[in-house]
Amino acid sequence: MNRTAAVLLLTCLLFSCTMAPKYTRPEAPVPPDWPEGPAYKKTAGAVAPQIKWQDFIQSEPVRKVIEIALANNRDLRVSALNIERARAQYRIQRAQLFPEVDASGTFSRERIPGILSQTGQPVTTSLYNVNLGITAWEIDFFGRLRSLKDQALELYLATEQARRSAQTALIAEVANACLTLAADRENLRLARSTLVAQEETYKVIRRRYEVGASSELDLRQSQTRVETARVDIARYIGLIAMDENAINLLAGSQVATGLLPDELDRIAVLQDFSTGLPSEVLLSRPDILQSENLLKAANANIGAARANFFPRISLTTTIGSTSDSLSDLFTGPAQTWSFVPQILLPIFDAGSRWYNLEAAKAQRDIAVAQYEGAIQTAFREVADALAQRGTIDDQLRAQQDLVFASAESYRLSNLRYSKGIDTYLTVLDSQRSLYASQQALISLRLARQTNLVNLYKVLGGGV
Repeated sequence: MNRTAAVLLLTCLLFSCTMAPKYTRPEAPVPPDWPEGPAYKKTAGAVAPQIKWQDFIQSEPVRKVIEIALANNRDLRVSALNIERARAQYRIQRAQLFPEVDASGTFSRERIPGILSQTGQPVTTSLYNVNLGITAWEIDFFGRLRSLKDQALELYLATEQARRSAQTALIAEVANACLTLAADRENLRLARSTLVAQEETYKVIRRRYEVGASSELDLRQSQTRVETARVDIARYIGLIAMDENAINLLAGSQVATGLLPDELDRIAVLQDFSTGLPSEVLLSRPDILQSENLLKAANANIGAARANFFPRISLTTTIGSTSDSLSDLFTGPAQTWSFVPQILLPIFDAGSRWYNLEAAKAQRDIAVAQYEGAIQTAFREVADALAQRGTIDDQLRAQQDLVFASAESYRLSNLRYSKGIDTYLTVLDSQRSLYASQQALISLRLARQTNLVNLYKVLGGGV
């Protein structure tokens, strides 16, 4: 053994260090800044992780629904119970560092036949025994148990980050479910108002048809718009019911009708918050912190695998008392003790320890790749949300102008038809364009709100 190895061994013996490699956080495999270009716009304000969800969600009824979900959602409850399990596993592993002290007491009574006794007469004997001792305590000279304890700790911390990630996702899912419900209710109102208008138009054309002023083609074309509106009404009624079911599932209980939104504009969310820098935002996301904890756990496991190459020392010791009489059990002559140190020195195992070490290193490399992949995925999610955020307002303005232009086109074409200047086909096309543009406007308003919620989530919004 050279001098360096001797110093290392002495240090381990004195300070119970581990043989795990020194942990160094891998460099983030993403650019230092968010993408730039015509699709992206920078904003000022607090960084998303610094904003609590109660401040981000401005609608009081939606906040109440989220609070119900946080208290009752079963998936989130499972995440919390996983934390309790991981905490118990960590404490179990940590307890292995300390000796286990047990006390035991026995009483035995035995009859020895005369042919086996020294006197030739049957003998009945009694024996009382009391012991207090340490059972197979491993002295962690080479840090095997400490490495396993560190691994269990990181797995516990990873479980906690998984719960935070699940909570953030749940908040965003509830908010988006409420937004979807509000949008579908607006679409239902639009379909119903369209049906009323189309029924009035159908009545007018039917009277014109009855007096010969309109053709049957005009009548049937008008009827198609009436039936189309009826189809949409039935479809949106079904969608609203499914939206409510989704909210109840997320909330884990029946949500009061008064808490469910009717309009998108009533679900206000905080719009001005900064995206920050990738390094300060992505590395604080719960899912990335979870990946890093798993990486640290894999790193600690290497230390345990390395320690398996060195002797394993354990100690068993007891003190007690043995007597054939209960009254003499604790007297001086009845005292007993034992001291049994044991050393297990690995000699030949057909390479299983080497393979175990190689597997531990491979698992560490896998964890590094997963950690880097989680950062890249998070960067892409934020970049996509930023691209949508930077262009959604322009889309909204253009869509609002399109709705206005479609409404004017419908009004003018209807006026021309009533004066006999144009056919009803032009009116029909104008009405279709107006109805489609109104539906698209609701969809864009929904997209704008859900984009803000998703951006808050992918930036690691505070919980």
